[in-house]
Amino acid sequence: IMAEPDYIEDDNPELIRPQKLVNPVKTSRNHQDLHRELLMNQKRGLAPQNKPELQKVMEKRKRDQVIKQKEEEAQKKKSDLEIELLKRQQKLEQLELEKQKLQEEQENAPEFVKVKGNLRRTGQEVAQAQES
Repeated sequence: IMAEPDYIEDDNPELIRPQKLVNPVKTSRNHQDLHRELLMNQKRGLAPQNKPELQKVMEKRKRDQVIKQKEEEAQKKKSDLEIELLKRQQKLEQLELEKQKLQEEQENAPEFVKVKGNLRRTGQEVAQAQES
């Protein structure tokens, strides 16, 4: 049980009666609108975004780093057979590129170069036939 203050019993008009202080934050219009919006969102089941932008970025970086580590581990776990197959595949691709370059060079060559090459071949064939 609390003792009641003396000023309640006295009806002295000279005494200043205490009043509850007004909280300026709660009386502001912005605060009231925000509080109303939060209550409506809570009723709907929508949670406000509590995470600051920096925390979101850091979490995204962590996720990316974990994914990258998993990919690196998967590459390290490749068997010898897979490594050999990859090497062969790369060699075949290089050979195909070289063949394509040679074909393009031959197709783009002027007519006189083609004729000269044909003459050389026929000359060599004739020389080989004479030697035999």
